[in-house]
Amino acid sequence: MIKKYLTIGLMLLLLQPVMAQTQQPEGKMELTLQEAVKYAIEHNEDVAKANLDQQIGQQIIREAKSNGLPQLSGYGTLDYYPALPTQILPGALAGREEDIAVKFGKDFNSSAGVEFTQMLFSKSYFVGLEAAKSTKDLYRLRAEMAEEDVMYNVGTAYFGVLQTQEQFNNINANLEKLAQLEKILTLQYQNDMVKKVDVSRVTVNITNLQTQKEALLTALEQQKNMLKFFMGMPLDQDINLADATITLDNTAPAAVIPGEISRNRVQLELLQKQKELTGLQASNIKAGYYPSLSAYGRYGYQVQRDDLFSNEQPWYPVSVVGLKLSVPIFDGFRKDAQIKQANLEMQKLDMDIQKFNKNTAVELTNAISQLQNSQHAIAAQKGNVDLAQEVYDTTNKLYKEGISPLTELLDAEVALREAQTNLNNEKLKYQVAQLSYLKAKGDLETLTK
Repeated sequence: MIKKYLTIGLMLLLLQPVMAQTQQPEGKMELTLQEAVKYAIEHNEDVAKANLDQQIGQQIIREAKSNGLPQLSGYGTLDYYPALPTQILPGALAGREEDIAVKFGKDFNSSAGVEFTQMLFSKSYFVGLEAAKSTKDLYRLRAEMAEEDVMYNVGTAYFGVLQTQEQFNNINANLEKLAQLEKILTLQYQNDMVKKVDVSRVTVNITNLQTQKEALLTALEQQKNMLKFFMGMPLDQDINLADATITLDNTAPAAVIPGEISRNRVQLELLQKQKELTGLQASNIKAGYYPSLSAYGRYGYQVQRDDLFSNEQPWYPVSVVGLKLSVPIFDGFRKDAQIKQANLEMQKLDMDIQKFNKNTAVELTNAISQLQNSQHAIAAQKGNVDLAQEVYDTTNKLYKEGISPLTELLDAEVALREAQTNLNNEKLKYQVAQLSYLKAKGDLETLTK
């Protein structure tokens, strides 16, 4: 009963952030690795944000196109002159020698109308359109990269849960063996056939195993919560994971050549797209050296009155159309500095691409090495487990016959447990190495198939 309450307390502690939710969890969800990955792609927050970025890219294209469409706006002004401006006119106009000071206009001046502009030529506009399309591709690549990260994290967490469950099952099996042995020894002790110390030794081992089991129970819940986090799943949803295996193509390259094995990597495409955008940025700056031409038109009404609300003067129409040519002449070498900055940024991106190719080669080489090492280690540990099981069975038989002491039986049980743990750890290393291999080759999407 105490053990039951301890387990409930641990789970309440782990799930404390979601206890305030009123919605009750549904039934236990059965998940395969493929289902877990697909669920994560549909519900993970990072993937959702990346998908929103793609929609932002579409709106960026619309924004860039809008600069080439007609622009229409309304305007209105109201000016009040407490003192009207004075103009000096030659006195000869009135037959006088001295100049004449004359005030023109009315106290109130108002105008209203609409204004139309249309870009006719701008090299920057066409470069901007191309950059907007590249930006959309950039967001798409970031979305794919976010999915890759989620698939890798989900796969790693998924296999971690499976291996902890396996270790949990091994401990339960060993506990059952020790529990049976404890019952036998207790009966023998009651009949003065064994010493009290023999029963105590078994009890100590059982207590140690129960402590490990409780620690594993906590670790298992934490790993499941981490898996749910990567999946974007509510923490109060109970899940059960099916066994999973990854099938590799078994066509590892004989020689890992940087630059070739990273062709399928989304991150490489992302770096190349960033370089392309930087190049377009430089082109856009260079386009600033070209003249631009636009057409404009304005139509409205204006009025001048001494009293704003009187009808002493009517509204008069006014309209104008024209062309505006803008020719850049000298900007203090500002655009030249900007172009050189963009060129230096492209050199940095070339270095990033070179570094990424080398890093991918290292990742693939290490993954292949770990796969090969883990395969040998798993085979060796399987043989070790079989041998440890044989030693345990033999020692147990000899102990029952009174030939072997209890200490040897307990040592054999510990050796068997260690062999099982080592095998379990090697299996996890192999599965993680499989994920690293798929990631280095850019084939993580196979987890969804």
